[in-house]
Amino acid sequence: MPGIRITARTQTRKKLEKVLYQAENRGDLRTGKRIIAILAVLDGVTYTQIASILKVCEESIRLWANAFLLRGVEGLKSGKPPGKPSKLTKTQRKELDKIITEGPAKAGFPGACWRSPMIQSLIYERFGVFYSVHYISQLLKNMGFSYQKAKFVADHKDPEKRKKWLKEKWPEIFRLAQEKNAYVLFGDEASFPQWGSLTYTWAKKGQQPVVKTSGNRKGYKVLGLIDYFSGRFFCECHEGRLNSESYANFLKEVLSKTRKHIILIQDGASYHTSKAMKQFFAPKAHRITVYDLPSYSPDYNPIEKLWKKIKEKEIHLHYFPTFDSLKNKVHEALLHFKDLKNEVLSLFAFYRDLAEAL
Repeated sequence: MPGIRITARTQTRKKLEKVLYQAENRGDLRTGKRIIAILAVLDGVTYTQIASILKVCEESIRLWANAFLLRGVEGLKSGKPPGKPSKLTKTQRKELDKIITEGPAKAGFPGACWRSPMIQSLIYERFGVFYSVHYISQLLKNMGFSYQKAKFVADHKDPEKRKKWLKEKWPEIFRLAQEKNAYVLFGDEASFPQWGSLTYTWAKKGQQPVVKTSGNRKGYKVLGLIDYFSGRFFCECHEGRLNSESYANFLKEVLSKTRKHIILIQDGASYHTSKAMKQFFAPKAHRITVYDLPSYSPDYNPIEKLWKKIKEKEIHLHYFPTFDSLKNKVHEALLHFKDLKNEVLSLFAFYRDLAEAL
């Protein structure tokens, strides 16, 4: 039901937000919940929707709305919770661990990531235990959680194909490599932009660091392959767009540098799997065996981590006034990592753990 339509001045809304912030900081969940409800009413959300999200009855929202109309923000404040706050039991902590791990959506909260006030509310609603919002972070640390930056994952990944790759394809690749004494080369391409790239750095509070940029949108491409067994790093730089021809030329160069059989592991980029590349691979089956990674699985390709390392250590926060200055820096970085075979080998830890279990 829509309920009473309420409007408020900007000043009143700001006061509500201020009291909400104060309530969250001191752990006053009841006041916080009431203010959240009223802010939602002001935004035109129905009482039914608010009640469902906050897990209260619609009558409570009507009472809070009436209190707000009669006494303003003061009418929403609740008294302090009685008595000393209790603690979660071991069983409750175990259940809380499971709920947090499964994510906010399954627990009935909007969004995909947890915030301390959300967990504070969860604990109070689920277990009747009241903690200050400031203590929540310490509680989570004690439970083995840490505050981390989330990452995106494609919603159209195929879990079954990814599982099959690890369970069936990788053991097959590993055994074939041992039989043929072959290289197992994971391949990918990277682009290094002349306009530069940014990352975190130290600076005085209130003084955001500034890095010059040429503004040129041109990028320098690099094709690369890294070997699972030796840490050898093959690479070739390229100007302009990459296509099947440039990819085939790179692989010809790699084949010319070794007599060993090559097991090539690549992603599903169109110029990797094109008709032209199939025609390229067919007569070279005695020299090269090709496996395609599951779709949308960059986390299964260790060379992705190498590109990240190169950019972090050599490219981020640099100014490239000319395209040649970018090219020189990229060449320097690639030469540096060609000599760091142990660092390249460390990128395969995930696959080594799988190989040891075979």
